[in-house]
Amino acid sequence: MNMPGDSVGTMHTAAMSARIEVALVEDDRSTREGLAILIDGAPGFHCSALFGSIEDALEHGPATAPDVILCDIHLPGESGSVGVAKLADKYPSTAVLMLTGLEQHEWVFEALRNGACGYLLKKTPPPQLLDAIRDAHGGGSPMSPEIARTVIASFRKPKPKPGEPDALTPKEVALLALLADGHSYESAARKMVVSVNTVRNYIRSVYDKLHVHSKSEAVSKAIKRGLV
Repeated sequence: MNMPGDSVGTMHTAAMSARIEVALVEDDRSTREGLAILIDGAPGFHCSALFGSIEDALEHGPATAPDVILCDIHLPGESGSVGVAKLADKYPSTAVLMLTGLEQHEWVFEALRNGACGYLLKKTPPPQLLDAIRDAHGGGSPMSPEIARTVIASFRKPKPKPGEPDALTPKEVALLALLADGHSYESAARKMVVSVNTVRNYIRSVYDKLHVHSKSEAVSKAIKRGLV
């Protein structure tokens, strides 16, 4: 026979389990704490863990997987756009939603390729942010309109004619020229005033366009075609 208190306890447990558990990976303390207050103050949501870096989240993450992880792009140590792959490996059932203040296109695609389910700008109004978390938890792929337009535009890029190689961008040509001169990815990034992750994105694009699988092949083919 269930006592009255037992039914109340059961209802409370059911309500707890119905909440969307959200973890945050954000290095800015005020932003991190503000998001935690927003999430904890919303019915049906609970902020279960706070981390300042990918490394911290991987080392000290909860044993029970959160439903959704909000992950910043700019983090000390490993970037969010790369670290999302490790978070997805650690918590395969968790939806990882990127959150950033900037719209760098290369990071959008890197994060999505590495397992992010969606991409939001930090200026997203609180009600829409909560809706996006709910959407991600339900299997959706929420994106800020600015990010969605970037993704859609990438699919509208004209395809090259049969037998015609994809044209390299000026940045990709500049990178190949530096690599041909013996620069590493790190020194090339410094010369181009971009991040090493951006250089890696450029070289992946070059590999796809030139149909090669290594840096030496890419440089060799670029030289043969008179690109550098």
